[in-house]
Amino acid sequence: MDVPKPNPRPTRRISLMRRFFDSEASGGMILMGVTVVALAVANSPLAGTYFAVLKTYVLGLSVLHWINDALMAVFFLLVGLEIKREMLDGQLSTWPRRILPGIAAFGGMVVPALIYLAITWNEPQLHRGWAIPTATDIAFALAVLAVLGSRVPTSLKIFLTALAILDDLGAIVIIAVFYTSDLSLTMLGAAALCLLVLVAFNRFNVTALIPYLVVGAVLWFFVLKSGIHATLAGVALALTIPLHAEPKKTRAEDSPLHRLEHTLQSWVAYAIIPIFGFANAGLPLSGLSFDYLLTPLPLGIAMGLFIGKQLGVFAFSEIAIRLDLADMPAGASRLQCYGVALLCGIGFTMSLFIGALAFPDQEELMNATKIGVLLGSALSALIGYLVLSLAPREQPHARAARSM
Repeated sequence: MDVPKPNPRPTRRISLMRRFFDSEASGGMILMGVTVVALAVANSPLAGTYFAVLKTYVLGLSVLHWINDALMAVFFLLVGLEIKREMLDGQLSTWPRRILPGIAAFGGMVVPALIYLAITWNEPQLHRGWAIPTATDIAFALAVLAVLGSRVPTSLKIFLTALAILDDLGAIVIIAVFYTSDLSLTMLGAAALCLLVLVAFNRFNVTALIPYLVVGAVLWFFVLKSGIHATLAGVALALTIPLHAEPKKTRAEDSPLHRLEHTLQSWVAYAIIPIFGFANAGLPLSGLSFDYLLTPLPLGIAMGLFIGKQLGVFAFSEIAIRLDLADMPAGASRLQCYGVALLCGIGFTMSLFIGALAFPDQEELMNATKIGVLLGSALSALIGYLVLSLAPREQPHARAARSM
């Protein structure tokens, strides 16, 4: 008698998810180390050289702008690929899977922004930074979860990843809508033409990556010159990369999107994000006082991340669960859910990036932004780790009672 072969798809998905967690977590640990090094260099005799190199112009852009506008476009390309994959064929592919992380992500963006605006209300020039504390750094957050190991159920790791992906989607919309300068219609038209070519590649089932990447590079140039932030070209390119493999190939990993995502993951985690962190986390600490931490900009960002994120994510999640709009993550206690909500206040990479858009070429405000981001992220990571390390795991009978 023939025994039916098991469906390999679930195993493959688990393997892909495990590799994703591993790469993000290890990248986050590297980012932590790079942040410490950047702070040390910025407060050492090498500080002059460090800041001078970042301000050096190469081919019309400073080194810092090349990092923030060009290298980060690759980061946003990867983010776009992850969003598309998860929305069409992953953890966010159905509405029931989207509801809880979606509601939590919405709360985790609205409440921090409101707290920031409340603290900076009397400083109108600071209102432009309202989106800084709305972001979550998935690499840092997963690095903390990796340290905790099996104490945190996989369902919560998946919830945090899905929430962060939707959070990134919200950040992309915010950047496109609120951080766009004077527009050049000529350059926008050229960018739109490039996008049409990319869509045509997709419609005609072009599966080779080179044509997409070549046109994507041209798209990046036109977007850079258009007044829209250049990193959004990476997202636009990602949305045109085919998700499905050629008809002759049956494995999902053979699709252009999966191949490009797999290639970029290591480069982004181990090179691009650490370079970004090293270039943007450098902060002179001389003359820093406790009173300065209580000034509106750093305080608004820190409290937005530390207080706003945990309130928004946890409260909105609880409302969704109590109204039976969504289910609690399997095997997780409420205290563990609260601990993960705390980790959502780690906003390092995207928060610094939005800060650079909110206060371009304003060194004093950027230094205050860095202080707020570092303080809020550090508090969120530390308290979140302590809560999750001390939180009792949900007992089997509690899970059974909840499912009845």
